[in-house]
Amino acid sequence: MTDDRLPTGPSGDNGQLPMRSDRQPDYALAQVRQDGALALQLQEDRRDDDEIDLLAYWHILLKRRRLIVTVLAAVVAIALLVTLLATPIYRATTVLQLDKSGTQVVRVDGLQPGEVEGRDPEFLQTQYELLKSRSLAERVANELNLDQAAIEQNFDSGWIGRMLTLLRPQTKEDKQQNAAQAQADAADELRKAATLIGNDLSVEPVRNSRLVKVSFDSPVPQFSARVANAIADGFIASGLERKFGASSYAKGYLEDQLKLTKAKLEESERKLVQFAQQENLVTVGDKDQSLAVQNLSQLNNALAAAQDQRIRAQARWRQASSGAMPPDMIGNSNIRLLQKSRGELQAQYQLKLRTFKPDYPEMQQLKGQIDELDRQVAQEVGNVRASVKAEYDAASSQERMLEGQIAALRSEALDVDGRSIQYNILKREVDTNRQLYDNLLQRFKEVGVAGDVRSNNISVIDRAEVPKRRFKPNLALNLAIGLLLGAMLGVLLAFLLEFLDDTIKTPEDVEQKLKLAVLGIIPKLGQKENVADLAKDPKSSFSEAYRSVRTALQFATDHGVPKTLLVTSSGPGEGKSTTALALSRNLVQLGKRVLLIDGDLRNPSLHKTLGLRAEFGLSNLLAGGCTLADATHLVDDGSLSVVLAGPLPPNPAELLSGSKLVSLLTIGTERFDHVVIDGPPVLGLADAPILSNTVSATILVVNSAKTKIGAAQVALKRLLVARARVVGCLLTKYDSRTAGYGYGYGYGYGSYSYYAYGNDAKKLTKS
Repeated sequence: MTDDRLPTGPSGDNGQLPMRSDRQPDYALAQVRQDGALALQLQEDRRDDDEIDLLAYWHILLKRRRLIVTVLAAVVAIALLVTLLATPIYRATTVLQLDKSGTQVVRVDGLQPGEVEGRDPEFLQTQYELLKSRSLAERVANELNLDQAAIEQNFDSGWIGRMLTLLRPQTKEDKQQNAAQAQADAADELRKAATLIGNDLSVEPVRNSRLVKVSFDSPVPQFSARVANAIADGFIASGLERKFGASSYAKGYLEDQLKLTKAKLEESERKLVQFAQQENLVTVGDKDQSLAVQNLSQLNNALAAAQDQRIRAQARWRQASSGAMPPDMIGNSNIRLLQKSRGELQAQYQLKLRTFKPDYPEMQQLKGQIDELDRQVAQEVGNVRASVKAEYDAASSQERMLEGQIAALRSEALDVDGRSIQYNILKREVDTNRQLYDNLLQRFKEVGVAGDVRSNNISVIDRAEVPKRRFKPNLALNLAIGLLLGAMLGVLLAFLLEFLDDTIKTPEDVEQKLKLAVLGIIPKLGQKENVADLAKDPKSSFSEAYRSVRTALQFATDHGVPKTLLVTSSGPGEGKSTTALALSRNLVQLGKRVLLIDGDLRNPSLHKTLGLRAEFGLSNLLAGGCTLADATHLVDDGSLSVVLAGPLPPNPAELLSGSKLVSLLTIGTERFDHVVIDGPPVLGLADAPILSNTVSATILVVNSAKTKIGAAQVALKRLLVARARVVGCLLTKYDSRTAGYGYGYGYGYGSYSYYAYGNDAKKLTKS
């Protein structure tokens, strides 16, 4: 028999972790390369996160389907409840036609705009706003005599208001005070009624037309019709009043302006007459010319005529002086008769001169007659020349006289023009005032005629009738809206909870967030299932899942299942103890010799699971207080060897850091085919990294939908820093139905127990 005590080891008992002899010299370099590859993969996955995965969204909806259905049912129930509790509302509608202008008997620009072809959006929008105006609502409320009692009877306060009324019933004193207050403040009551009318009034234009539907909603059908018709009538009446008011205002304004303009005209005329009398200015004709100017103009015309006459007379005189008599003067005298007679006598004289001598008496007589005619012709020519000379002298004298008079009048006209500047200013003011007065007078007459003619451009097409069916609440519509809102709210809430859930839920999460291979998926147990019973049943899906993990471990290394294997997790309650026990039993089923060690020296649990009580354990071995044979227990009919944790030491990390742990594993690998260690959780403790450094392989257990992503990543980082070889991850308590993924392992069971890390270790029960 060989000695079962642990050897001291080559490094002594100085607390340093010894290096395993089976590690490669370049392990650190390989680890750095592995970490770099993981970092690159993380960057690639970060880029892939921007892509939309519709299948992932579908899985989220499947996972949260119960929440979605619950929210949907709740919203639909609320919609149904609100619909049933709501007061029936009846809608009455009247149809109006809005024209740009009505039939015009008298058209006055500015007061009655003419019809514009085509649609006028601004005009129509203005009419819509007038229909919804507060003044029209107050007019209708006043016409219908809406007091506090009518308001409470015809307007719905809503189910919230009714509930508040029931919770706070009014006493007789409150009613009396309210009545007194209502009588004292009628204006506030009118404003309240107008506000309620405006809130329940709706204006709906008919597309591509000048028609508009005016609707009013009320719990009382008759009241709805009354208000709708009252709004139409009030709108038409208010429009006519605005037009009549505009005419009246214009008439009054023009009347005031006429009085002012008339006074200004009289004052300006009075100033003009006074100035003309003061300056002795007399105007004649339509052009208001002074006498001097008018006489000067006439004298200029006379001077021009005199100059023309003088020039003609001068030309005649020059012609007469040169011996050539003017033909008109010769024609008006006896010269031509005398010359004719002389010609006849001269002809007789020449004829007789052939017979008689000049001294013949008859010839002497003819000669004397010819001389007498010559004297008479000369006398007549002299008279004509004297007449022409007299005509010329008279024209010249008249011209000189006119020139003198014009010179005198020119000075007088210049003086009058200088004194007429202010006169012209006053005259223009009089003309302007007279023109303004005439225009205002004409406008006043037109407005006076137009004010008596009222044209209406609003007409009622269909008056409102008493509605027979309620308008709202619409049960079908409200349920449809409830379904839509419920579905939307449920989906949004599902996505919100999913994105706020930072736990590892699926194998894909393990591969993406931790970059580890998934060795196996352990299904979640049902409410009536037990871990011990399922472990004993080799046909159960629970046992099959761990057999799949065993198979995966056979390919984890080049020599099959690792000799020494550590099972750990990021935190307590994730199923690592159950995993270590199940893997050990599955390895035993292959005919392997397996040593299971409870390495959790702070909160062990294997002794409770196996129902063992031992005097010696791992703590005694590491402290040198017993041998391996003393601490080993045989379970499962002697097929499985178990080393329990033993008494809890005050310094677990120091015991695990000693060389005796390496010696224990060395002896264990010599006597057993596999050594499986049920380790403590990684976070918050130094035990798990120490153990992971001494074994050949480590399995990280992750509780589905419980383990935080950050916690798992930190745990993995601590293991890698301790130079552990993490061969993969085991996903426990996985429920494919709630996760929304149909993972192809066929496990339909719920999760199994959780790890209770505390003073009292709990039994492995259903999740």
